[in-house]
Amino acid sequence: MRIRFTKMHGAGNDFVVLDETRGLLNLGPEQYRFLADRHFGVGADQILSVRPSTGPGVDFEYVIHNADGGEVEQCGNGARCFFRYVREHGLTDRDRLRVHTAAGVIAPAMEADGRVTVDMGPPVFTPAAVPFDAAGLAPVGATEVGPWHLALDDEAGGPIVELAVLSMGNPHAVQRVDDVDAAPVAEQGPRIEHHPRFPNRVNAGFLQVLDRRRVKLRVHERGAGETLACGTGACAAVVAGIRQGWLDSPVDVHTRGGLLTIAWDGPGQPVRMTGPAQTVFEGEIDLPDRFPGIPA
Repeated sequence: MRIRFTKMHGAGNDFVVLDETRGLLNLGPEQYRFLADRHFGVGADQILSVRPSTGPGVDFEYVIHNADGGEVEQCGNGARCFFRYVREHGLTDRDRLRVHTAAGVIAPAMEADGRVTVDMGPPVFTPAAVPFDAAGLAPVGATEVGPWHLALDDEAGGPIVELAVLSMGNPHAVQRVDDVDAAPVAEQGPRIEHHPRFPNRVNAGFLQVLDRRRVKLRVHERGAGETLACGTGACAAVVAGIRQGWLDSPVDVHTRGGLLTIAWDGPGQPVRMTGPAQTVFEGEIDLPDRFPGIPA
């Protein structure tokens, strides 16, 4: 089967975007893994599907699959690319949209400088809703995000990390580090992602505070590994920093792929993320019947 696609990125977090407004492609996990593969396919952190509105009050449906083929609830950088895609492809001429995701409705909008702002909704702090199994644990802080001490090994004396835990429609665990460039992202990221305390796995953020309005961030994303930027990870990191008294809104988040600006007015209020969204190229690709070399 041959399909058309658009390659896009938001601050280096890259995507393959598929137009399913005229009919579903009915792809499976193997096809998504093939498209995301950087040797056999197009190459991407996530695959974004643009689908028709699911009902009154929303303009489109937005479906996200990670590079491992699994569907996930939310992707902030992808949301900005989604918005630019539907505008550039004539699917809408509106400056503001309401888009249904597996995590609820988000509201992207075009800014005067060409960047896109997305109302990501309010953060969720209840451990069971993240989800995070906090049974038998006591937070080491007095905020909604904890933080919590989490042992990465069963053995006594193993590494213990201090994590702020919350959801931005998808689960996040954020730790503060002194030097993000030297942070053990490759070593700790997968262990945090697959920790049994997170039944749906988790995105692991590593946050360095530069001052009260500037941070540096790296994120190991579940199902994708470390990416050049993670929009929901930036939102989660800023919320965690504000609740622990380190940051004041708005905050510039410096990722390895570019700059995101995150604003949050406090509990019960939505998080607003502003950043770039760019088209890289468009093309067609044949999906082979079998996918040799693509890991499951």
